[in-house]
Amino acid sequence: MRVVLCGYYGMGNGGDEALLATLLQRLPPGVTPIVLSGNPTETRQRYGVWAVPRKDGWAVLRSLRSAQGFVWGGGSLMQDATSRWSPVYYGGLMLMAQALGLKTVAWGQGIGPLNRGLSRWLARRCFRGCTAVSVRDRPSLEQLQRWGRSDGLLAPDPVWALRTPDLVTRPHDRDRRVAVALRPHGSLSPARWAALGEGLARFQAQTDAHLVFLPFQPSRDRPPLEDLLPRLRQGSFEIIEEPNPTLLKAQFRTCCFAIAMRLHGAIAAAAEGCHGFALSYDPKVAALAMDLGWPGFDLTAISTDLPPFPEDPAAIAQAWTDAYRQGRPLSAQVRGDYRDRAGQHGDLLAQALTEFP
Repeated sequence: MRVVLCGYYGMGNGGDEALLATLLQRLPPGVTPIVLSGNPTETRQRYGVWAVPRKDGWAVLRSLRSAQGFVWGGGSLMQDATSRWSPVYYGGLMLMAQALGLKTVAWGQGIGPLNRGLSRWLARRCFRGCTAVSVRDRPSLEQLQRWGRSDGLLAPDPVWALRTPDLVTRPHDRDRRVAVALRPHGSLSPARWAALGEGLARFQAQTDAHLVFLPFQPSRDRPPLEDLLPRLRQGSFEIIEEPNPTLLKAQFRTCCFAIAMRLHGAIAAAAEGCHGFALSYDPKVAALAMDLGWPGFDLTAISTDLPPFPEDPAAIAQAWTDAYRQGRPLSAQVRGDYRDRAGQHGDLLAQALTEFP
C-alpha cells in the first residue's frame, strides 16, 4: 500500500522533521511512504524513503494517483497565522486525495488559528471528510466537535513517542549543561534580544552553566544567536546544528535544564529528562509549560497563565536561576505515560490504513 505523507518536510525545521521521523517509525507493515518534501534528495538520503518535490504539481498529482492513502503528518498545518496560503496548499491536497478516493488521515494535528473565512471552510471540509483524525491539544478537539466530528483522538504531540538512539550518552558534567532552543519572532524586538543575551550572561555568572544552543531551524535561528554570543564567556557555550531529528532530540539527554521557545524543543527536553523554562510566543507553548509544570514568560500580548516577559535582564536571569536550581524533571513513569499516550496517534494510523474499507 502506497501512502503520501504531507507536512512541512524538507524545509530545515527540526520540529517538523521530528514529526516525519515519528510518523515513519509508526507506519504499519506493508505501507510504502511517498514523502512530499522541500528537499527530496535530503529526505531520501536521511530516511531511505521515496520523496518528491512538494511544489511540483505534476509530481504530486502522480503520487496521489499512484497511492491508496494520504496523511497530514503532524503539526499545525491548517492555520493562517504565518501564511494565508498554508490552508490553501494543505487543504487543497487533502480535498484532492479525498476526491480520488484515498484513505485520508489527519494525524497529530493542531488546528488554527484560522482567521479567514476560506481557511475555516477548507479546514471544516477537510477534517469532516477524513477517514480518521487525531489532534494534539484540547482546543483542536473542541473545534472538531463544533464541526460535527465527534470521533477525533486526543493525545500528546507525536514527538513524545519518537525513539532516539543510544549514541548520545549522558556526560559527567550534565548538571552544568543547559539546552537553549530559541527562535526569531515578531515579539522579540532588538531590545528584547539584548535583554535575553544579558540575561543569559547573568544566568551563567550565577550558576556556572555551560549553554548548549540547539537551533531547530538553523537558517532562521542561527543569525539572531550570533548577536547574543559576544555577551557570553568564551568556552562557556557551544552551538550544535544537528539535522537528524532523532539525534537532535537525543542531544537534550546531555543537559539537565532547558530554556525553550520552540515547542518541540520543550517536548524533546522533557522527554529526555530535562526540567525547564518556557518562553512562549504561542498559546501552544504556554499550554505545554502549564501541563509540564514548567515556569515561563509570555512573550506576546496574548493572555496566558504565564507572567509577561520582563524587560529587566536581572529579573530574567533570576527567574532562570530559580528554575534551574529548584525544578525537577518529570519522573520516568510520567515520561513513559506521555510516550504511551502519544503512541495512540500511531495506533489510529495503523487502524485507519489497514482496517477501514
